[in-house]
Amino acid sequence: MAKKRPQTKAKRPQITDGEIPVVGAREPCPCGSGRRYKACHGRAAAHAVTELVHRPFEGLAGECDWVALRELVPAATVELPLKGGLPEGVPSVTLATVLPMAWPALRRDDGSVLLGLQNDTASGDISRDLADTLQRALTAEPGTPVEGRRAPADGPRLQDLLDPEGAFEPVVHSGFEFWVPDSENATPEVAASLERANAAAIPTAKLTGVDAAYWCETPDKNHLRWVMPHPEEQLLDALARLHAAGRSNLGEGTRLVGSFRAHGLTVPVWDLPSGVSAEDIEKPAAEFAERLAAALASDAPLTPDERRARGGLTNRQVTLS
Repeated sequence: MAKKRPQTKAKRPQITDGEIPVVGAREPCPCGSGRRYKACHGRAAAHAVTELVHRPFEGLAGECDWVALRELVPAATVELPLKGGLPEGVPSVTLATVLPMAWPALRRDDGSVLLGLQNDTASGDISRDLADTLQRALTAEPGTPVEGRRAPADGPRLQDLLDPEGAFEPVVHSGFEFWVPDSENATPEVAASLERANAAAIPTAKLTGVDAAYWCETPDKNHLRWVMPHPEEQLLDALARLHAAGRSNLGEGTRLVGSFRAHGLTVPVWDLPSGVSAEDIEKPAAEFAERLAAALASDAPLTPDERRARGGLTNRQVTLS
């Protein structure tokens, strides 16, 4: 048997952690360790990508409306202003609650961009996933959708891409015709998706007199769902004070029934009689906002009745995300 030649190990170029690119999980790690990427530098990268960000929209204009459009509103759009303005060839960037075929984003034929908000995300930071999708949509070929992917752990977030001084003004729609400029000439796939989405959409309206409050109509009763920016414990105390005093409703036949917890914010929910419209609830909601502000300003210990009311509200709290 021939003798094996002695092998000399060539000195590998040193790569710093910051220079190591993202590769397939089962591929050799680019650092030269000889291990698979997922067992080497990919382990830290995966942790960074999957670590849950409890308030992904914090710091964005309209944080409460971002939460509402992500979790509560079927059909709505918002024009998004970018830092430094729009790139050449991109006439507009529009956030949409959902897009046809559940696409993460779409670059239209005219170069404009639609960014879908109600999509599954690959990491624990919705803001980073959306920013990655937006960046790819801005350079996609016109007339093509953008597929989902795992965002780089060190990639930008929406807070890095959007103009912090820009307004965030949602427009609520009765259906999803905004998907296509000419819905009558949509492709069969998009037309079918549009029909299904319209049939499932719950009638919804945004109140104009208070921030981030959304009325919706269901077969049995109507509801008001109001995303609030206040710290959860302080808000629950204030709601308990009002509830114990019989001042938490929005008029005859209405009732504060509990709250959602979504993306780090609290969303109180009221049941409304079926005949109560969004217009009907505008004045009661504005009056409630004044009562809530006074209750939030109180730092007195809760009374026994208020503690019982708080316990009831806490027991009826549901976490959405």
